[in-house]
Amino acid sequence: MKLCFKGDTSGLAAGIEELADDLGISVAADGIEIETIVSDDGALEASYRNGQGLIRYKEPIHFYRALGLWVQHKRERNGSGFQRIETPRFETNGAMVDVSRNAVLTVDTVKRMLRAMALMGLNRFMLYTEDTFTVERYPYFGYMRGRYTPDELRECDRYAARLGIEIVPCIQTLAHLTEALKWNYAAELRDTSDILLAGSDTTYDFIREMIGSIHACLGSKTIHIGMDEAHQLGLGRYLEQNGYRKRFNIMNGHLRKVIDICGEFGLRPMIWSDMYFRLASKTGGYYDREAVVPEDVIAAMPASVQFVYWDYYHGDESFYREFIGKHKAFGSMPVFAGGVWTWGSVAPNYGKTFITTEAALRACKAEGVRDVFATMWGDNGAETSVCAGLAGLQLFAEHGYADEVERDELQRRFRLCTGAELDDFLSLNAFDATPGVAEGNMHESNPSKFLLWQDVLIGLYDANVVPYPMAEHYTALAATMAAAAARGGVWQGMFAFYAQLAQVLAKKCDAGIRLKAAYDRGDRAKLGELAEELRTIGAEVDRLRKLHRANWFAENKPFGWEVIDIRYGGLSARLETARQRVADYLNGSAARIEELEEERLYYDAPWVMPAGALGRGAYHRIVTAGAFSG
Repeated sequence: MKLCFKGDTSGLAAGIEELADDLGISVAADGIEIETIVSDDGALEASYRNGQGLIRYKEPIHFYRALGLWVQHKRERNGSGFQRIETPRFETNGAMVDVSRNAVLTVDTVKRMLRAMALMGLNRFMLYTEDTFTVERYPYFGYMRGRYTPDELRECDRYAARLGIEIVPCIQTLAHLTEALKWNYAAELRDTSDILLAGSDTTYDFIREMIGSIHACLGSKTIHIGMDEAHQLGLGRYLEQNGYRKRFNIMNGHLRKVIDICGEFGLRPMIWSDMYFRLASKTGGYYDREAVVPEDVIAAMPASVQFVYWDYYHGDESFYREFIGKHKAFGSMPVFAGGVWTWGSVAPNYGKTFITTEAALRACKAEGVRDVFATMWGDNGAETSVCAGLAGLQLFAEHGYADEVERDELQRRFRLCTGAELDDFLSLNAFDATPGVAEGNMHESNPSKFLLWQDVLIGLYDANVVPYPMAEHYTALAATMAAAAARGGVWQGMFAFYAQLAQVLAKKCDAGIRLKAAYDRGDRAKLGELAEELRTIGAEVDRLRKLHRANWFAENKPFGWEVIDIRYGGLSARLETARQRVADYLNGSAARIEELEEERLYYDAPWVMPAGALGRGAYHRIVTAGAFSG
């Protein structure tokens, strides 16, 4: 489709050029004329009448969304006229992408996400870097972790600016710094293993270097300085040096120091709000409705900071409205951070993503919140590609331009913005929304993770899944994923991996259960058959590893993949050992298989498992009941 833009597009031409291939358009003098007008009412418009196009916009990001809408409607209407007018519901809306849990996106992947976000109309890309950026004075900071170079960050920043998107640096200046503080250089910086020593000049020199280093690469005047989940604040070396002090006072004093440093660079900081609520709670909980932050603490909180209310958990709009109100009591309007559930498993949890996002963003609009973003974490090794969560990001985007989001419209927008089918992405939800899991998977069950990694001889989760037809479920899902992969396009590799994952899960999910059953009844012939089946599963696992590796290297820097490689290597080794243990038993070398003689107990740790939950766990608790390290 050839287009010819009339009006002042001097500041937009670079962005149009970047989006042209994704949209399937070109700019030519003989193309369809589209008049571009800066809006005087804040609305954006994409329309076409009598052979003449119009795009009206307030900010560059609105232009790029409107351009996508214009192309989408032109194709859908097959030449007939159309008019689409939208009013932005938020001033800023975007994504916070975790590049601190081993998967550090390449510059090209960042650019791909930025192009999709521009078409969605999202204007903030928040790069969550704990130690994955360069601080020259501290060479061990981010060492062998795939940290970004200054040139890489500058390239991302320039690219985002062409598309009307602001890259906001997100660092940690209190807690969540385990990987940064594990080296000897940090001995004087530590309060505990993951928390900085508040009140120390050495600490503030370190923070100044961090802030200065990332500010030199990114042009945003906003910076997210973290400060969440500092559960042991003031209880390590701080306690030894200073004695016990009220932790509210430690928090406020440290925050003021860091804000002063931000001021040296002309930056406006935002922080997570949870520590104030946790310290006010008798149980240490963030979402304690009985918690009241004392008035004197609120009075001492710096006025120049934005507080970010993060909540990825609740399905009740009234809960969000209540907690937005609690944040307003701090004297300012909070920023809201929801979640696209890309963490905790091998596939995204779209059930919980959609339930929580719908409730939260309705509440934000009702309460007048003006700034929102979607977090996309990578806990426990980033086994799920951040790109697999794009459907959740589209939901955030559509809520930014409408009171309610219709499923059909979401599907059309997703097709235009990503080149993918919404239903294909939402089908990924079935990896964990299995039989036995309540609708919506609000308890975050992750059977695709624990059934993939658990040991076939030990089977810690076998008792949890034995009543359910898991093999049939994953066999059907493999066909669904194969059909998605067959559609080709840029997402073919991702769906090929998921098709293979479903194949492996279909064969492995009950392999340990069947092994134990055959052993318990003394069925030696069946044990021999199962030993050969384990050989087949081992070959399928290796194919899965190679597909996973191809996707990782297509999206991320190589650092961090070694962790996943080791997990696959461990799985392959344990499958071989299981075959050998059975062989030794069958040939008389071993009188029994002790692992299979143990009773299978229901796995109920570390969380209480309510009805509709099958269990969730991190890798080190899935593969062994022993001490994985330490």
